[in-house]
Amino acid sequence: MELSIKLETPHKAAMLFGPADKHLKLIRDSLSVQLVARAGIIKISGSPKRVSLAATVIDTLQRAIRRNKPVGVTTVTEAIAKAASDAPGSSEGDILDVYVSGKPVRPKTPGQHRYVEAMNKCDLVFCTGPAGTGKTYLAVAIAVHMLKTEQAKRLILVRPAVEAGEKLGFLPGDMQAKVNPYLRPLLDALNDMMTFDQVRRFMDNDVIEIIPLAFMRGRTLNDSVIILDEAQNATATQMLMFLTRMGHGSKMIVTGDGSQTDLPDGSLSGLVDAKRRLSGIKGLDFVTLDRLDIVRHHLVQNIVDAYGRDDK
Repeated sequence: MELSIKLETPHKAAMLFGPADKHLKLIRDSLSVQLVARAGIIKISGSPKRVSLAATVIDTLQRAIRRNKPVGVTTVTEAIAKAASDAPGSSEGDILDVYVSGKPVRPKTPGQHRYVEAMNKCDLVFCTGPAGTGKTYLAVAIAVHMLKTEQAKRLILVRPAVEAGEKLGFLPGDMQAKVNPYLRPLLDALNDMMTFDQVRRFMDNDVIEIIPLAFMRGRTLNDSVIILDEAQNATATQMLMFLTRMGHGSKMIVTGDGSQTDLPDGSLSGLVDAKRRLSGIKGLDFVTLDRLDIVRHHLVQNIVDAYGRDDK
């Protein structure tokens, strides 16, 4: 499909396009469309749905320019996210009903929409991407949604107990108290979607289990949603052990950020190894989120970019 859009204010095209056409490239890469700007007209080509989304984004930006509002990368990113959330067919199907009343969870970017679609479709999903892209949050939301709608009987949240660049030394308390600092991000997401009493009751009844990766050996988990978070800190051997815990009627979601591994130098990340070994197998999917899917403070995008440039 091809659609032509006439610029309302051709003399302000530079504001719409961004420096070196940065805004147009952002729309093109996020929505997988082709954009050509010439003689006061933008031509959009691609699938009908994607073309419609891109046209909505450009209309939003033109409206902002008409109102003399500044247009920057953040404005474009927010316009893309809003267009994707408001698109027909994505509003209802992508809403995840959780236990907290009046607080449904929904994906906010095109990448997050693809992630939710993959989790709904496949029994095993790997999701990689930088901090702030919603990898863990959406995985927990899918799991809580399946628990509430009785599509799953149990929720297992797993994390490698690897320290981020510093040794914490001896930690007091029982096993649960010792591993709690490592598992805290999973609890934070869970507490957003369930009341404190529900979380406590489900944990007491073994409906929800939050455990370190090392404690998964020898188990078979049926009718469960099993999430491995921070999977870049699992070794290749641990990843094999984890993946083979899947039982009948279960769904596994593996999340991580390859740029933030805390394994000792020279250790192969199980997340990287799994992607190399398992790509092409039917029934599982690999989803990659990027800086355009970051939904935290807008500065997080700039921070990720800055560190990415240094790494290169």
